[in-house]
Amino acid sequence: MSLESVVYRLQRNLDKRIQQLAISVTSGGVDNMETYKYIIGQINALEATKQEISNLLNDKEQNEGTVVDINSKNSLTK
Repeated sequence: MSLESVVYRLQRNLDKRIQQLAISVTSGGVDNMETYKYIIGQINALEATKQEISNLLNDKEQNEGTVVDINSKNSLTK
């Protein structure tokens, strides 16, 4: 099994689990506030994991773009 297929399978499983948890919260399957907070924490953690995987797959470069030095010595306003 290739690495890409493992990653996509993991993403699908994360989505399924998030959906299951969301359904349990919205359908009244939570009987107390402690359980509610626990499930919301799980959803947040799974969403953060999904975002990290997505960021790694997109291979975004944060250092690209135009940089403007506003403290240069050749400034027009002295």
